[in-house]
Amino acid sequence: MRVRSRLFTSLFVALTASAWIALWSWDAGPYARYLHHVSWTELPGVAAMCRAVPGAGITLAASLHSVAWLLMIAAMMLPTAFPLFDTFRRMTLSRASRRALIALLIAGYATAWSAFGLVAHAFDAALHRLAEQSPTLVADGWLIGAATVALAGLYQFSSLKHRCLDKCRSPLMFVTEHWHGRSPRRESFLLGVRHGVFCVGCCWALMLLMFAIGSGSVGWMLALGAIMAAEKNMRWGRAIGKPLGVALIAWSAWIVVQNARVA
Repeated sequence: MRVRSRLFTSLFVALTASAWIALWSWDAGPYARYLHHVSWTELPGVAAMCRAVPGAGITLAASLHSVAWLLMIAAMMLPTAFPLFDTFRRMTLSRASRRALIALLIAGYATAWSAFGLVAHAFDAALHRLAEQSPTLVADGWLIGAATVALAGLYQFSSLKHRCLDKCRSPLMFVTEHWHGRSPRRESFLLGVRHGVFCVGCCWALMLLMFAIGSGSVGWMLALGAIMAAEKNMRWGRAIGKPLGVALIAWSAWIVVQNARVA
């Protein structure tokens, strides 16, 4: 039992570490800026292909954004859900298909976050397109950043945030409530989706900060990932919610003040 637990933990740590290494290598490489919010079609050689093949630009952009987003989720969010995965592993030890069930659980969790990523990227792309057509919005683009930071701060005080956080902090109760083993593969995947939805409900506002400060910032990803992991898994995690909200609101106000002075 202990050997299996250590092996699972080691594999999980290896998966998470691999995601962080991949992100760090991408950010440290010659194409680091393509991890941020710029046009993928600016990549040397890609623009010509996009012009030659109708629809290639959209397909390529969607594919590369998806890879980047999934790497971020693997690095930032999978560690926060480790208690759920480990609880499920222990509950399915006697099943011959336990490895497949765990894989389906993780796939369901990633599916929920991928859906959120599609919505967030679409909204971000719409804002960028709107900014391109509005000189005023370009000049006052800091307002969007300040509003995003303020929204993240205010959400720390919302009842929805705390209801979702309670679900995330009770993995055993969550598994017993949503997994009965009658249709194991289907239930495993849906368990991952449901938990992912509550995880999104708990952390979406903090994840939006990635769009306000740059999705390719590995340092910010580490900081936000650590905060979300502490909120969900540490005994003192609840205590950091309100101070974090106050800090974010103060940061938003500082952005406004700084830019008002410049204006």
